[in-house]
Amino acid sequence: METPNSENFRDSIGTITKEGKRAWVFPKKPSGKFYKYRKWVSYFLLAFLLLAPFIKVNGNQFLMFNILERRFNIFGFPFWPQDFHLFVISMIIGVVFVALFTVAFGRIFCGWICPQTIFMEMVFRRIEYWIEGDRGKQIRLAKQAWNAEKIRKKGLKLLVFLFISFIIANVFLAYLIGSDTLIAYITEGPLSHISTLISLLIFTAVFYFVFAWFREQVCIIACPYGRLQGVLLDTKSIVVAYDHKRGEAEKGRKKFRKNEDRAALGHGDCIDCFQCVNVCPTGIDIRNGTQLECVNCTACIDECDHIMESINLPKGLIRYASEEQIEKNVPFRLTARMKGYIAVLAILVGLLTGMLFLRNDVEANILRLPGQLYEHKDNNIISNVFTYKLVNKTSKDIENVSFKLMSHKGELKLVATSDNFVVPNQGIAKGTLFVEINNSALTGDRNKIKIGVYSGDKLIETTTANFLGPRSYK
Repeated sequence: METPNSENFRDSIGTITKEGKRAWVFPKKPSGKFYKYRKWVSYFLLAFLLLAPFIKVNGNQFLMFNILERRFNIFGFPFWPQDFHLFVISMIIGVVFVALFTVAFGRIFCGWICPQTIFMEMVFRRIEYWIEGDRGKQIRLAKQAWNAEKIRKKGLKLLVFLFISFIIANVFLAYLIGSDTLIAYITEGPLSHISTLISLLIFTAVFYFVFAWFREQVCIIACPYGRLQGVLLDTKSIVVAYDHKRGEAEKGRKKFRKNEDRAALGHGDCIDCFQCVNVCPTGIDIRNGTQLECVNCTACIDECDHIMESINLPKGLIRYASEEQIEKNVPFRLTARMKGYIAVLAILVGLLTGMLFLRNDVEANILRLPGQLYEHKDNNIISNVFTYKLVNKTSKDIENVSFKLMSHKGELKLVATSDNFVVPNQGIAKGTLFVEINNSALTGDRNKIKIGVYSGDKLIETTTANFLGPRSYK
């Protein structure tokens, strides 16, 4: 056992043996106040994760990340390639928020909100407890020779894990290609969409690998957030911490003996029962201090509180606390760094809110046809040819769409269509148009013209374009 002053434990990862092999973690089934709260939070988030792709807001999927078509929906707001700056700001807000939360409360996101932890601890691990039993039974089963019981339990777990991984893969695909598309593919039959079926099977295999074998290694090895923790945390950050001053006292921890006055003997309240280690899903000893592997899941808090209660000692030997609180017994307060993050977050949220309010439902782009000069017509009329593209960001068709020249007196004629047309919902309308202006209204060879886009009599968007005319020698 390492003492709190020893740093040798930081030289290796708790899930790797000295020989470099995988040290499989068999955590004890957690229970207690925090675990109960985590279950409710997890059930809510699981329902959200599973249902979000199938919820519609104003006809838009609640969450969608269609990378191939470059279409994203965030909380029902559709983001097109033209709105990429809004999407980037949204992502920056997310990063700043996570950074702020980490500075203030450590890796609480990992233990309470992260999908990896929620699926691992609240779905796959609980199924494992149901099939194989608690920690002791799982260890015995792992050491047991392959017989009918082991084959039955391992086989059942394999099938259940594969089924759940398949469900998660379908939901994940709904986020990527859209729930309507996914349902249509299922209805039409998987064999009609082989490429999608192959993608689905690959996702299923990846999720099975992660939750059945890789497990806590995702948090320790693969996830960059654990490394980010080391940069963001300081002595004032609230984390799951062991109160070494109370637990060690003058002469260190000691096994519990009934009717023994531990305080008089100079021993701390920690009875060295190892229950905080046994219950840890990443296999660490929280008594060694804040560690890369700790995801702040609070399982050790619940277990330690139960032990303290059973031996009539105060709870809270392991608790949410900062290093400064344990050392100096001072209350939590906002630091200058936290205030800085809050200020940046407030500015970004305000900026995004303003941009969303100013964002139009229709994006209009009108460009002069490349390589084409103006045409001189009768009655001193100058004509230019343009291409237009209208993007409808809403879930409703925009009908009776027309263009009007707002900056100059002249005519605007559409090519190969009527003067009015429809822009389909979440679709694009393209075409060609001619703009004709009397030369007397032009001021040189380059003129900025303003064109209005109307739906019936309602102006829905304005845009500008460059209009070429004869060079003026005045």
